[in-house]
Amino acid sequence: MTRTAIIHEWFTALAGSEKVVEQVCQLYPAADLFAVYADPKVVEGTDYLKHRRLQTTFIQHLPLAPKQFRSYLLLMPLAVEQLDVSSYEVVLSSSHAVAKGVLTGPDQLHISYVHSPIRYAWDLQHQYLREAKLAEGPKAWLAKWMLHKMRIWDYRTAAGVNHFVANSRFIARRIRKVYGRGADVIHPPVDVLSFQPRERKDPFYLAASRMVPYKKMDLIVDAFSQMPDKRLVVIGDGPEYPKVKAAAGPNVELMGFQPDDVLRDMMQRAQAFVFAAEEDFGIMPVEAQACGTPVIAFGKGGALETIRPEDHPEPTGVFFPNQTAASLAEAVKSFERQRDRFEPLACRDNALRFSTERFRREFAEYVARRHQEFQQAR
Repeated sequence: MTRTAIIHEWFTALAGSEKVVEQVCQLYPAADLFAVYADPKVVEGTDYLKHRRLQTTFIQHLPLAPKQFRSYLLLMPLAVEQLDVSSYEVVLSSSHAVAKGVLTGPDQLHISYVHSPIRYAWDLQHQYLREAKLAEGPKAWLAKWMLHKMRIWDYRTAAGVNHFVANSRFIARRIRKVYGRGADVIHPPVDVLSFQPRERKDPFYLAASRMVPYKKMDLIVDAFSQMPDKRLVVIGDGPEYPKVKAAAGPNVELMGFQPDDVLRDMMQRAQAFVFAAEEDFGIMPVEAQACGTPVIAFGKGGALETIRPEDHPEPTGVFFPNQTAASLAEAVKSFERQRDRFEPLACRDNALRFSTERFRREFAEYVARRHQEFQQAR
């Protein structure tokens, strides 16, 4: 049996990238798992982590790592290079920061599934610095220098990857721009079977997300507050919550954080799901469609690949071109003018294209094919 190593940046939550790693681990049950850092509570509470050999780096033992591990970002390239995977024939990295930089040799096949090149070091640097209030001043120059060094390392380590796999065509374009390399596309797994469609909808719109700046939840709330005849329900919490609450009119209901069953129920009942972020892929719009619910989304990023637009014979959503309240409001009006065109079963059918089973099949076939080509070329 081929010795396989799986590398991921860190295990501190069970978000989209961790769901990819979970499926990869199930495909290769004998593979060893590596990470820069892993929260012991997350590991202990996650079946696919606690029952597998997991090796981390020296960052695991640094002061404040459990609460502020991201503050060691500048050390992470060094840390991932200390992971010894030299005895493995196949190395599979799941990368949105440094995992692809693990050191491999000429007789090792390295396939990197990229959720995104390091966003805050490349095209989104200026946005992240503004949001972190590091656009000006002495600390800003230190942050910019650190990100400059990170870009140099990130570009150099791309040469150690045999094949890049992107989670969307949008990210494949970013990989081409940043690394000058092509990437094959395998969309990430979405547990669509956990969501059941509902044909009868209630007269409200739903927005749900972590409340961080790039999710633009304040934009959604602002837009609906200017449309008092339309009801908006918002689920989620985070550092932007006070800002979102301040923008909310009487027609906007903020529910805060809610468990999965409540979120699922609201997704099934909503007449449309509203999504204003520019995401690499975007799992929640797919989950909403799995509930038979159309999506009103910002027309950029991964949403363009997961939502059928108005000109499709069986549309599943409406796009708005600009991240402004006025642009979103116009999209809502467009949706309401043609509401009868958005069939719940068409939304469901579209969501099934991104199932967990489909990901497992495509990824396993891809790795097997690349491994065979690699062996034949040696």
